[in-house]
Amino acid sequence: MSKQQQVNNPLHGVTLKEIVNSLVEWYGWEKLGQWIRIKCFTNDPSLKSSLKFLRKTPWAREKVENLYIVTVKKKQNKKKKQKGD
Repeated sequence: MSKQQQVNNPLHGVTLKEIVNSLVEWYGWEKLGQWIRIKCFTNDPSLKSSLKFLRKTPWAREKVENLYIVTVKKKQNKKKKQKGD
């Protein structure tokens, strides 16, 4: 991947731990578990269990990363709207 592609990649330089923490902070475990139905989000959720599962489960990690990308865009749009007001 070229440097230009990395600049536009919202996942570049962001760890899985940062992604999960950000999503939990934004949505909370309950909402996160409703959107991505995996036990590490719904049954006694913790950062440690979530990271362990997501590192071993590519399909679940992809869902989490996709939600993170959508969330980053929502946050950016919210900031733009606030600046425009």
